[in-house]
Amino acid sequence: MIDRRNVIERHNPCYKEIKKQTPLSVGNGKFCFTSDFTGLQTFFDEYSALDDAFPLCTMAEWGWHSYPQDKNDTALLRLTPYDTNGRTVYYASDDSNQEELFKQIRINTHKFHLGKISFELPDKKLSIFDCKPVRQLLLLWDGLLFSEFIIDNEIVKTTTFIHPDEDTLYIKVTSPLLDKNKLRVNITFPYGSHKKTAADFTVPQKHTTRLCKSDNGCVVERKLDNTIYKVIINGYGFYIDSDERRHIVNINPQDEVISFSVRFTQENETLPPDSYENALIKCRAFWEQYWSSGGFIDFAGSKDPRAAELERRIILSQYLIAIQSRGKLPPAETGLTCNSWYGKFHMEMYFWHHAHFALWGRIKELKRTFEYYKEILPVAKKIAASQGFSGARWPKMCDPSGENTPSSVAVFLIWQQPHPIMLAELIWRAEKDVSFLHEYCEVIIETCEFMKSFVKLDGERYVLGPPYIPAQERHDPALVLNAAYELEYFRYGFRTADVLLTQIGCQKCYGDIADKLALPAVKGGVYLSHENCPDTFSRLPFYTDHPSMLAMYGVLNSDEKDKGIMSATLDKVLEVWKKETFYGWDFPMMAMTACRLGRYKEAVDLLLMDSPKNTWLENGHNKMTGDDALPLYLPGNGGLLLAVAMLAAGYGEKQGSSFPEGFTAEVEGILGYV
Repeated sequence: MIDRRNVIERHNPCYKEIKKQTPLSVGNGKFCFTSDFTGLQTFFDEYSALDDAFPLCTMAEWGWHSYPQDKNDTALLRLTPYDTNGRTVYYASDDSNQEELFKQIRINTHKFHLGKISFELPDKKLSIFDCKPVRQLLLLWDGLLFSEFIIDNEIVKTTTFIHPDEDTLYIKVTSPLLDKNKLRVNITFPYGSHKKTAADFTVPQKHTTRLCKSDNGCVVERKLDNTIYKVIINGYGFYIDSDERRHIVNINPQDEVISFSVRFTQENETLPPDSYENALIKCRAFWEQYWSSGGFIDFAGSKDPRAAELERRIILSQYLIAIQSRGKLPPAETGLTCNSWYGKFHMEMYFWHHAHFALWGRIKELKRTFEYYKEILPVAKKIAASQGFSGARWPKMCDPSGENTPSSVAVFLIWQQPHPIMLAELIWRAEKDVSFLHEYCEVIIETCEFMKSFVKLDGERYVLGPPYIPAQERHDPALVLNAAYELEYFRYGFRTADVLLTQIGCQKCYGDIADKLALPAVKGGVYLSHENCPDTFSRLPFYTDHPSMLAMYGVLNSDEKDKGIMSATLDKVLEVWKKETFYGWDFPMMAMTACRLGRYKEAVDLLLMDSPKNTWLENGHNKMTGDDALPLYLPGNGGLLLAVAMLAAGYGEKQGSSFPEGFTAEVEGILGYV
């Protein structure tokens, strides 16, 4: 049996200097707090000012805000017509002569920063140069962040953690400065923003902060346009006052030790949170249970020096996903750390965020978010019907409403369409629960009905497109025909839907379409991006971005692939592709292809490839170097765990470990992939 605690503690992030590019976070999966080296967000401005800045945000899954906007604005948006199998379909894809309207609809609704919590000096502005870091340690096994630093030759110690079941932050501060009234804590509330920091501190007139109750604790009522929430502050060793005009609540110490909690909620409940001591017990209990259950890998004894780095990425990926991606909604690509694409989530990325849960023994986490498909099924059916299609067309970029966001790219993507079928199969394989298939029968059928109406019978074969844009977002939607990954994903979806529906007595009805689908295009012994792209490997921009043709035999186990051609295609990608354009999920995707081809050493090489967007920071985040909008990229973390599960436990009919020579892997609780 693996000594899991020992493995995890090998990878506790520990800083002894300021690390502005790699701040540490605590969270519970639906609420997250990102801290600077003080354990709070004291130097929010300094961290936000960097190139590729990593903001310090307080974010909750429910924390959405919209700027005031006329409800009829969406109806005024001019759509662009596209010929689709001889008829016209309209897409919200062109902002020409409607730039402001297009932008306003895109940025509403957005996630927002709930409140900046920071230290301050009562008599002057606290500079980052006034503080000398001593040590900051994230205890992964316990979910606790310890910070030590020096101000005016006096030590300050903070402990920061999140309640496992509530959106409540707990902080304990110890310092002689507190008792001398030389240091205090304040909470500054911003207006919402669609930008990366999710906060606007420059427009105090646009929102309200009202202190409703004060007695060694208080309830703060917050209103930002139509967004209303409460903040409940409680604890001991301090008193509270406020400056409501500047949206600041001060926590003024009366002792050398203060302990306080800050709960953020949209509910009317105003009862005080758990005490610090009770919450600490619950926090530690949750994390011990989390780490003690689910899948695990120990690379101790490996001779390959890269094993330790792979193990670090695995452990920290599990932690980051646990604190940001365990809610009821699919996560944004930057989770609850900061805004990317206004905090909206991308349904094609949902697979990379969550598929690994089914293999790592955490099926309930996948099932919790999978319910979102049922919730937005009426919206998805409306989207399909508005374009003259049957079934449910799942959105690409959206907020909780499920409504699509206008975009020159997003509205044309279709590789998110078979995701419900793939994820349903992963859930079914993990549990074999017939009641689950009954519950999601309609989701599966309506998914297939759209796919069925989207393909076109051309002679004796069904073809896919145009118009659409493949996962490799470098193509004119009007020209894309039979993109390799999408083509095989649709084929997989039809065949797998039949298998799943048969389990509950539904008659097979989609296999004939799968059998007649066109085959992926080949030229020069390699697979092309799509049938109308003979220059895939010879003309820019076609050999940039995601080499998604590889996913047809990696992410998928395509029945129609030729292993020799696929192996040559992988070689060609590695030879000519502009590697700096790979995204974080491309590396695990390519590793999965190498794995199915039996090229196991290359699979590990690809996971650890030295490439700008395969940078892994000390805090465990996959950094998209060179992309200021994406200081972190959680699909890279989720993709890593998925690919590692293939190597650790197998895929298809191949069972067991496939780690190459030099890797000694002890594996517990991981299932093989499809």
